[in-house]
Amino acid sequence: MAPSRAHNCVRILRYATTRPLRSPSIASIPRRTAPQAAARGFSAQQPKQHEPAKSSVDPTEVSHFNNLASSWWDPQGPSRLLHLMNPLRHTFISRCLSAPAGTPLPSKLRYLDIGCGGGIFAESAARLPKTASVTAIDPTPEVLKVAELHQRRDPLLKQPGRLTYLNKSIEQLPIPTSAEEQYDIVSLFEVLEHVNAPGPFLTQILPHVKPGGWLVLSTIARTWTSWAVTNVMAEDVLRMVPKGTHDWNKYVNEAELRDWFRKQAGWGGVGDGMKTLGVMYVPGFGWKEVPGGEGWGNYFFAVRRDA
Repeated sequence: MAPSRAHNCVRILRYATTRPLRSPSIASIPRRTAPQAAARGFSAQQPKQHEPAKSSVDPTEVSHFNNLASSWWDPQGPSRLLHLMNPLRHTFISRCLSAPAGTPLPSKLRYLDIGCGGGIFAESAARLPKTASVTAIDPTPEVLKVAELHQRRDPLLKQPGRLTYLNKSIEQLPIPTSAEEQYDIVSLFEVLEHVNAPGPFLTQILPHVKPGGWLVLSTIARTWTSWAVTNVMAEDVLRMVPKGTHDWNKYVNEAELRDWFRKQAGWGGVGDGMKTLGVMYVPGFGWKEVPGGEGWGNYFFAVRRDA
């Protein structure tokens, strides 16, 4: 193990011994089988229980997140790490927007937030002065109800067209027929690792991005380190996130994303059209940028549609 990775593991283990939580007994910690690393086929078809023409949504994922709905806006609850990550989402998007481009985006931006959950990012994006509108979609009905209830607390978010929630999957959105119907920023935060077939799923998203616009996402690399941190430590030992939140086999490596988009005509070919940012959660300090972290853990990835 590289020194930096070893240091990170020491930090996490030290945190496990100092955090004021009820420590589970060894017998209560589920035994996990070490994963077998393999390339994830982006062109793989959906499993038989899915109907690609209707939805790429995994019913087990919907059920899992429905159960978390009531605690979504609790900053100390199961979604705590998402609340803490939100500022970095905006930082990364700002860097994307500052990249040189042939066709500048409008001064007021249209957002499409896919897999919006309870609306943590959608609400914060809708409050930005340079935002024209935010459309946020999620297939999980109970979570979306929580998002709509929370929206009512802010008069700004109740302005017509400012923030619109839709209980839909991406396949259920009409395909845009003009640039006016497309979006400047399409976000996909902490979603891709919950999808069975990422290639077909991303293909459904691409038409919604305006030429010159960005598809911005965050996900987790499929490595031994990520398995130890997100599955074993975060779920089984520290219990920072609910059991069953992560399926290591669904994680997506940054190189796989980059290779897939290189094969898509009209994507990432102008200037600095692909961006990556590795990040890591540091107990007591929150999410921090980690150069090279995209190779082994959590990371942001963005690609611009050629104008």
